[in-house]
Amino acid sequence: MIELLYLFILATLALALSPGPDNIYVLTQSLTNGAKSGIATTAGLISGCIVHTTLLAFGVSALITASETLFYAIKILGALYLLYLAYKVFKSDAEISYANSAPEKSTRELFKIGVIMNLLNPKVMIFFLAFFPAFLWDPSENTVLQFYILGMTFMVVSFLTFSAIALLAGSIKRFLTQGKTVGLVLKWLQILVFVGIALYIMIP
Repeated sequence: MIELLYLFILATLALALSPGPDNIYVLTQSLTNGAKSGIATTAGLISGCIVHTTLLAFGVSALITASETLFYAIKILGALYLLYLAYKVFKSDAEISYANSAPEKSTRELFKIGVIMNLLNPKVMIFFLAFFPAFLWDPSENTVLQFYILGMTFMVVSFLTFSAIALLAGSIKRFLTQGKTVGLVLKWLQILVFVGIALYIMIP
């Protein structure tokens, strides 16, 4: 269990650090309106994950109870989806771009926007379905509890990482604008994480 959680934390950290629409939006808000705005957005984004974790926990747990073969099929589909994401990252440009300005909003508005961004993005639920089942340490036991532990771990690691991005926005901006080298390193880090988890899922 502990080894799987450590692996899950490392994978989550690598994904949280890889440039994507969520952390770039947090960075943009922080650069334009200050760290408080970035943290408010982060809190909204992470809060939305509670809903995805709940749907995943009760939905997939029922499938595990119904059929071990069906659960394995879900894991294989999840692995294929992660490989697809790795391919998309591979085909994308390594250059990191972000908006130069963002309209100023209250922290409450930003929190609400973060929640909506998370809940209305179907890719989040698909990603959870692909990512989480690989890290269940005992599918024969209480899987609902295990999914919640993974979900809370994911939320804590992502919140701390995104908040750090918000607090260090100025330095991170300078870091990201050093050319394609940084973007290339982060791009391949994301590819390695996706492929690594996919292989881990597919190898019995």
